[in-house]
Amino acid sequence: MHRFFVPPSALAATPILLENGTLHHLRTVLRLSVGDELILLDGGGALCHARITRMGKKQGLAEPLARWSEEEHPLRLHLLQGLPKGEKMELVLQKGTELGVKRFTPIFSQRTQRVKGGAKAARWEKIVQEAARQCRRPSLPSLDRPSSLVEALEKEKAPLKLMLWEEGSVPLSQVLPCEPPSAIAFLVGPEGGFSFEEAALAQEHGFLPVSLGPRILRSETAGFTLAAILQYLYGDLNSSPVPAAAPR
Repeated sequence: MHRFFVPPSALAATPILLENGTLHHLRTVLRLSVGDELILLDGGGALCHARITRMGKKQGLAEPLARWSEEEHPLRLHLLQGLPKGEKMELVLQKGTELGVKRFTPIFSQRTQRVKGGAKAARWEKIVQEAARQCRRPSLPSLDRPSSLVEALEKEKAPLKLMLWEEGSVPLSQVLPCEPPSAIAFLVGPEGGFSFEEAALAQEHGFLPVSLGPRILRSETAGFTLAAILQYLYGDLNSSPVPAAAPR
C-alpha cells in the first residue's frame, strides 16, 4: 500500500487534508482516485490507514480507517558530513536515510564550497522524505541547517564520537565498545578530507580518528559504509524483518 508523509497537524485531523506535493504525486503519478486506500505518516511514528474521499486539483481529503504508531530501533546515528561538491550531498541524504541515520548535519570546513540556503534546503528535505517513504521508515530523520565545523563540534554530545580520517587513525574495530552505545556521531570530511588543524580540533572535542581499511573512500561513500557497519553491530541491520504493525 502506498505511503506518504503529511504534516502532523493534518494527520491528527479528521478528515485528513491532502495537498501540495503529496496531492500532486497521488493525482498525476500514481493516478489514485476516490475510494483508493493508502498509509499516511506524520514523520514522528504515527501512522494512519486512510481512504481517499475527495481528489480535487488543489486539495484532497482522506477518511481515517485506523490509527497506530511504530517505533524505530533506538540506536541514534548522527552523520556530520563535510559538504561534498555538486549534488553529492543529495546522495548522502538519500542513502543515509535508507541506512537508518536519524540526524544529518551538513558541515562547512576548509575544503568545502558554500551552498545557497533556501532552495537547496527545500530540495534536501524533499529527498530525505522521499527516501524515508521508499524504505518504509515510520519516522523522518532530522536535517540541520549547514553549520561550521566548530559549531557542530561544540554542540555534539553523543557518548561515542568517531571521525573518519586517513592520517593518524586506528582501525575502527579497536575503538568500538562491546555494549551498544545509545548514540553515535560520526564525522566525514569533504573531498580532500579534513586538514590537520580541523582533525586536531575534532579530537579536542572527543572525536576518535578511525579508518575503514587500506582503501580511501570517496566522501559520499565513507558515511554509507560506516553507517552500515554500525547498524549491523548495534542496530537493526542484522535482525529479522519485523512484520508491519496491524492497523487498529
